Amino acid sequence: MPSPATKITGAPVVITGAASGIGRSLARRLARLGSPVAIADVDEAGLKETAASLGDRAQVLTRVLDVADAADQKRFAGEVREWLPAPLAAVFNNAGVGLGSSVADAVPEDDQWLWDINFHGVVNGTRAFLPILLEADSGAIVNTSSVFGLMGIPYQSAYCASKFAVRGFTDSLRHELRGTGVRAITVHPGGIKTNIARNSRVRSDPLGLGRSSEEVTAAFEALLRTSPEKAAEVIHRGVERGKARILIGPDAYAIDALARIAPARYWDLVAPLVERQMGLRAKNAAINATRKDARLRNWARYDALDYAIGCPAASAGRARHHRQKRQMGHSVRLRPSSPCRLRQSTH
Repeated sequence: MPSPATKITGAPVVITGAASGIGRSLARRLARLGSPVAIADVDEAGLKETAASLGDRAQVLTRVLDVADAADQKRFAGEVREWLPAPLAAVFNNAGVGLGSSVADAVPEDDQWLWDINFHGVVNGTRAFLPILLEADSGAIVNTSSVFGLMGIPYQSAYCASKFAVRGFTDSLRHELRGTGVRAITVHPGGIKTNIARNSRVRSDPLGLGRSSEEVTAAFEALLRTSPEKAAEVIHRGVERGKARILIGPDAYAIDALARIAPARYWDLVAPLVERQMGLRAKNAAINATRKDARLRNWARYDALDYAIGCPAASAGRARHHRQKRQMGHSVRLRPSSPCRLRQSTH
């Protein structure tokens, strides 16, 4: 059953990660509808671009902010409290980064960097702004998780851990807020066309295919289908309709269903689709073809040796060799002058 709706259209909101992607699109959408917006990001240049895109009539507070800094989050909350032209309607803890690595090859410092932003940034923002909402006994904390907070994905262990943590943290908060006018909402975006892939840390190809970090990023971006503008629309409507959990994109609904139906085997169903989208099947096929060519070159050397010595005793082995080549779809060229090949040509 949906929670009571929270009207945010025209009311003040706070948005972190507002320099690009979903955060920027949320700021643009809500400012256009009359909401005063307090926007923050560690990317000062991107934040200025977002602010400039909101128009001259928009009420905007901008703040360069590292969400991993709990003390600075509290200072930002104090600044917002003084700036507020009306009761705060929503806080969107949206800032996030990405990381690609296998568990075996993970760099602990990279994992900590990601957790400090993706999880602790959400915790810091929630703790900084929750007192303001509780004083007014209204509003919503809206925390961005991911579909990777619904399903564990290979080579995304740190990212999944952070997004599962956001989900668990927000679910716990939701139940703590029962009986108050404040709501806690989790957002699970699917593949959104944002800069998160290009702002991710990828030190090496996690699949061991020898791809550059740019190629790994491009393969991941091939999975992104939903625009950030559409994501902002879905989030806005979901908050105002009283949803406790907001899924964005058809891929998010599919992943949510698979995680429920086959909780231990969902990757068996998802992997072929992901590989096809990312072009990994073609890459793997090329590698396998190279290996086949190497085997054929080895066989060719054995052919040349047999021909040189004219070895009739090798005929049975050569026959098996040619049958294998035929089964693999390769043509077999026989030399009539070789006794071995004269026998094999009768098979």
